[in-house]
Amino acid sequence: MQQKSSKKLILIVLFLMLASGVPAQKKAKNAVEPGKPVLWEEVNDPKRDLFAGPGGEEMKPDLSSVKLIQQEKSGHNKKYRIKDGSDRIWVAKLGRESQPETAAVRILWGLGYKTEINYLVPTITIPGVGTFENVRLEARPKQFKRLGQWKWRDNPFVGTNELQALKIMMVFLTNWDLLDLQNKILRVDGKDGRELHYIISDLGATFGQHGNNNIPIFYRLGRKTNNPEAWSKAGFINGVKNGELQLASTGQKSFGLMKGITVDQARWLSVRFEHIDNGQLADAFRAANYSPADIDILTKAARRRINELISSTSGSVSGN
Repeated sequence: MQQKSSKKLILIVLFLMLASGVPAQKKAKNAVEPGKPVLWEEVNDPKRDLFAGPGGEEMKPDLSSVKLIQQEKSGHNKKYRIKDGSDRIWVAKLGRESQPETAAVRILWGLGYKTEINYLVPTITIPGVGTFENVRLEARPKQFKRLGQWKWRDNPFVGTNELQALKIMMVFLTNWDLLDLQNKILRVDGKDGRELHYIISDLGATFGQHGNNNIPIFYRLGRKTNNPEAWSKAGFINGVKNGELQLASTGQKSFGLMKGITVDQARWLSVRFEHIDNGQLADAFRAANYSPADIDILTKAARRRINELISSTSGSVSGN
């Protein structure tokens, strides 16, 4: 009996030791690595090249040879990890989200936000898979390490102008996919030391329209992606009430994320738009291989939204 009791006691002690170690292991795994958190930075060059985007001309994919590494399993769209002729690694994304994501990245980068590096290639042949049109290639630079996700409501920038303005931009772009899992932290080792870039990794559900209601289960009704005509007609700002911006976002699972954005925070964003002209906006859409007709529609719609933002923050909107 005494021997059995001793065995039971040993098992209980071992179980408690293992159990107590689990939270510590999880905490260590989920801990953010040391580095300077960066969501946005001031744009030094007011005429950023929105056609080449954040990677510039020097990072453009070399399609002289393409090698398949593997199919990616994450996300709803088909993706393939490939290597180009310069031995750079890319994630090729197929489907209707490729064009809007390419343009959205360029507009956010033009405002100073940290983003992925991507390019839209009109056609690409992936050995053993096939030939595809309008494929987004997203870089996987060696000096970047992808860490965990960040949360809209829990991050180092809560309450700042740059985070509130980023929320406004999600409505500007009609991004209805605002789940935290779309947000990533990139560890970047550069000449100025280690930085942690807080980015939105998936911007494919843009340039269309939000759903037409907020009813559970049915909020998806009316949602559109990559539809220039729909985007040109979609709402953006309904007005100003009690010093806060009233955004026209519906049909998305934001759970009040767009509440509490002040006019001053919106004005901060409108100032950042001052250096972006229609030529740059058109370049962002041209980089996504939109047709000339669609580029015209999208550029005019983007300028209308910018004017709405400026008008709302200048006190000319009813209800201010």
